[in-house]
Amino acid sequence: MKLFPWQNEKEFFTSEERDQIVEAIRQAEMRTSGEVRIYIESKCSYVDPLDRARELFYNLKMDCTRDNNGVLVYVAIHDRQAAIYGDKGIHEKVGSKYWRDEIEKMLLYFKKHHLAEGMVLCIADIGEALHYYFPYDQGTDKNELPDEIIFG
Repeated sequence: MKLFPWQNEKEFFTSEERDQIVEAIRQAEMRTSGEVRIYIESKCSYVDPLDRARELFYNLKMDCTRDNNGVLVYVAIHDRQAAIYGDKGIHEKVGSKYWRDEIEKMLLYFKKHHLAEGMVLCIADIGEALHYYFPYDQGTDKNELPDEIIFG
């Protein structure tokens, strides 16, 4: 999904890698009421990546989930920057150190040019945390946000 339809989708990932990332999101969300989204863009010039992630989080209306447990994984490929922004429900449970640790693990994969693999593992970890604090309830849970990767 593109935030703006006139933008060209960058070929950061192969078709198979995109499918793996989207499938990782779906698998993570199957066990939780939480929501995970991925936003990819080329650059994050002159802006702190966490500030950019926060801005996108609210622009994408990710703060409107029932349990305030949406998580945005933000990556600026060419600037080699990343951030994770979690809504207050999940952030209060895991804290800032958890997000920083996940970014560090993901960036280790990025340094080896394994972007998709790093993102899939990060999504799986986030899914586990969401499952622990916000387990899936078949009676009330629904997919509140799209699972596709957003290219900015």
